[in-house]
Amino acid sequence: MPTSDSTPAAIVPARQISVRDLLELILGYAGIMTILWLPTHEQLIFGPIALLVPLILVLMRRPSLNELGLGLRGFIASIWILPATIAVMVMAVLVAKKIGTFHPLSGGGLAHVYGYVLWTMYQQFLLQDFFMSRLTRLLTSGLAIGVAAVLFSVAHVPNFPLVLATLVWGGVSCALFLRYRNLYMLGVAQGLLGLCFAICIPDALHHHMRVGLGYFHYHP
Repeated sequence: MPTSDSTPAAIVPARQISVRDLLELILGYAGIMTILWLPTHEQLIFGPIALLVPLILVLMRRPSLNELGLGLRGFIASIWILPATIAVMVMAVLVAKKIGTFHPLSGGGLAHVYGYVLWTMYQQFLLQDFFMSRLTRLLTSGLAIGVAAVLFSVAHVPNFPLVLATLVWGGVSCALFLRYRNLYMLGVAQGLLGLCFAICIPDALHHHMRVGLGYFHYHP
């Protein structure tokens, strides 16, 4: 028979974890959204801080590589994501050529491509290891996926084509992460899909993939 003071002792830590997760989610997302709407000069100064803080908060919990999705767990099982992504890209390019929207990659080059894929890898790290890990402790898996997808898409406002694309991809990638717990294929897939999006959708619509204040500073 538990004593009268055993129940509060069991409940308080769970509430503390939930409050901490909620505060980290709010502050982390508010920081990222603030950076996106700052002028370019201020972005260069404060942007690295806004991106570094979530990384520190994730690592403070001392997760294993497999928990982060950076181990071997789920890697083999998730390899199918890469050929599936390539198939989607081929179909998208064929359709874009058919309707006349296909165009060369602006500012193309291998260095640009590699840099972009590395950036999408980090985006997946933030989406899965920072946002999804906290959302799944606060919500059911289905709700967590939906909320994460919405947060991911809203971060691309006012770029409406990207808002729609990232809403779909955000939900799909979060569901795949919960199943395979591996970031490698998701990061590469997002990079390839993003590059495909850039060359299949006219720059006049996605403003060279810019979001936030930068969207309005685009000049063809």
